Amino acid sequence: MIEYYLLIGAIALFSWLVSARLKSKFEEYSKVHLRNGMSGAEIAEKMLHDNGIYDVKVISTPGRLTDHYNPVDKTVNLSEAVYNQRNAAAAAVAAHECGHAVQHAQAYNWLTMRSNLVPLVNISSSLSQWLILGGLVLGVASKTGIGFYVAIAGLILMGIATLFSFITLPVEYDASNRALAWLKNKNMLSQQEYAGAEDSLKWAARTYLVAAIGALASLLFWAFRILGSRD
Repeated sequence: MIEYYLLIGAIALFSWLVSARLKSKFEEYSKVHLRNGMSGAEIAEKMLHDNGIYDVKVISTPGRLTDHYNPVDKTVNLSEAVYNQRNAAAAAVAAHECGHAVQHAQAYNWLTMRSNLVPLVNISSSLSQWLILGGLVLGVASKTGIGFYVAIAGLILMGIATLFSFITLPVEYDASNRALAWLKNKNMLSQQEYAGAEDSLKWAARTYLVAAIGALASLLFWAFRILGSRD
């Protein structure tokens, strides 16, 4: 069990470092003010309209780095800073979230797959580890095979959550690519502003990559632990 905690600790530390770097990048590029004077909300609305999307609302949401696109009610939710500010970081985030709206409008396969998995992941992420731990304890206590099968059920649920993490990667990278392509093709940003937006989105994408690697590492650890218990 100590190996698991060391693994989780190492991943958590790496995730913290990436997140801290992301925050510092956003702080840096928040100081690069846009020559066009547009706010994040205005950039989002323009990108939506340029892509022929008029049924998506751009709204402000409380918090920091709480930006997201909601396909259920078709809203681009921008954190208060992004919604109101007029800098390279805000432009990057606003365009990225609109990238998801464009994916939705065009029925992008990876986004559809991720959306379909959400209800199942909401269940699996909360139950998987309990089933795994319960199954291992039950197996030791009862000396029967039922504990193994309970643990396997938990492992399957954890596998679904891990799959979700990896499906998220192409969704996020594609949204960033759409955002950067639009910002460049429409000459929305100067060269310096574009470089800041591009760097911001690269670090944002790395947080999802770290999360996916962490999920896979945890899955493999428990798989070896469960399968090893049969020996």
